Order: sequence, then C-alpha cells, then structure tokens
Amino acid sequence: MSQVPHPSVAPEARVHGFNRPIVEEFRANEGRVGGPFEGGDLLLLTTVGAKSGLEQTSPLAYIRDESRLLVVGSAGGSPSHPAWYRNVLAHPMVRVEVGSETYAAVAVPTEGDQRRQLFERIVQIAPGFADYQANVTRTLPVVALERSYVADPREATNLAEKLVEIHDWLRHQLRDVRREADAYFAAPNRGKVGLNLQIRQHCLAFCESLQVHHAGEDQGMLPEMERQHPELAKQIGRLRDEHRTVARIKGDLETLMADIEGADPEQFRCELEKMTSELEAHLEYEEETLLPPLSAIPFPPR
Repeated sequence: MSQVPHPSVAPEARVHGFNRPIVEEFRANEGRVGGPFEGGDLLLLTTVGAKSGLEQTSPLAYIRDESRLLVVGSAGGSPSHPAWYRNVLAHPMVRVEVGSETYAAVAVPTEGDQRRQLFERIVQIAPGFADYQANVTRTLPVVALERSYVADPREATNLAEKLVEIHDWLRHQLRDVRREADAYFAAPNRGKVGLNLQIRQHCLAFCESLQVHHAGEDQGMLPEMERQHPELAKQIGRLRDEHRTVARIKGDLETLMADIEGADPEQFRCELEKMTSELEAHLEYEEETLLPPLSAIPFPPR
C-alpha cells in the first residue's frame, strides 16, 4: 500500500480453514465468489490479533454507507463477539480488500442511536442479521471501516518523498482526532465526561502508526543515515531524543483512552495539545535535516 504508516500486512495472513477457499476465490476473481455468497457484497478484512499480534483475514458481508463500509459482528449468530471485532478494538488499523482494490482503513464501532439506525438500515438490506440478533443476548456490533487519508496519488520516487508522505498522513490523522474531540466535547447533550469510540479508535490508530513509524526509523533509517552522513550525528541524536519525548506523550494519551467513559476532557485536550506541538516541531526538524540526503536515495530502495 502506498499510504503507510500502517501495520504491515503479510501476504500469508492467517485464514481459518473453512474460509480459505472463499478468500482464494475472492482474490482470484477480483472479489467475485460463488456458492452461498454469489451476488452478495463481500470484502476481506485483515486485522492484527489483540493478543497474538498475528494478522488474520476474514471474509465479511458489507453495506455501503457513503464513503465508508459497514460490517456486522454477527459471528453467524454466535453468543460471543467474533475474533476480528476484538482485534479492531485493540488495533484499529486494518486492511480492506473490495473487488480488486486494497486500502488501509480505521475500524470504528458505532454507538447509541447511530448504531441503532444503521442496524435498522442493514436488516432492510440483509434480513438475516435480524435473525442473528434475535437469537443472542449481546448487541451485534456495527463497525464502520473508514478509509484512511489518501495522499497525493503520485508514487514516491525517492525516500524524501516517501518520508513526507508518511509525515502528512500522521499530520492528517492528528488533525482528525483534534477535530472529533473538539466537536464531541462541545456537544451540549453529550451526557458523559469521557471519550467515545470514534475518538478512541482514531487516536489509537494514530498512536499505533506513530509507534511503527518511529520504530522503523530508530532501527533502520537513522543508523544508516549515521553511517552515510557522520556530519549529521548531532542532529540524528536530537531526533532520537524527540522520539522518546513523543513516545512518553503518546503513552499518556493511551493511558487516558484506557477508560474512555471516565477520561477527563481537559486532561485529554492538554495531552493532545502537547502531542500536536511536539510532533509538529519534530516532523519539521526531521524534514529540514533529512530530506536533502534522502532525496538522493531512490524509492523503492534498490
């Protein structure tokens, strides 16, 4: 995928045995499958295991809702939530395959009246979900798959352009979180002190993506830049220090999100402002320092 940072999805993500023929047929025929799914809208959702950290692909029916796709955690009427739903609560960044298209998305469980209205619409299109709900005591989750920010469609030709693409993705995600938080806390009928799942999922997706990006830099790009450009040792040392500062603030945000209903809005705003200020300054300094030498390195690297 062109729009990293996103936890990389291995070609051999786990697939349950009974789903494997469906997944293989889907990928061989640009999303078209036969049998009981013939003619239906089917996607492949790849998630990262909440406990295992391993990637798993599940075929799911979906409903379009403007720019996003909706999937239901019915698990065939099982009394327990499906594994993929537990996964997206822990790791909101997912991969979606629809037809011949593949893209990164943020998985956001809907809540309250929005969930109820969407489920009513879904059962009008696919009445079988109403039967599943009638036979279980749990509320079937309705999860929106929100496509991640799509950067400039031009492919990066060098590492400098790729770094800017990733930075712009992070900036966009952080702006989204701030906008959603401001709107949520300003609502007069909010009724709760804490956060909602929309904010939590987007904030967690941002934090996870930032961690992946900085880990990749610390383990790969920065050591290589030190070897090739020893004159940048002081600047690279500063970048590593800033990584630790950003990681600390990120940890504070994640601690607040662990109790979304009890999170203090002012404390959350304060941590979000600190993250925004530190990250913007860090990204600007990194671009100022590294873009010139990185522009000479082709992407993908040879």
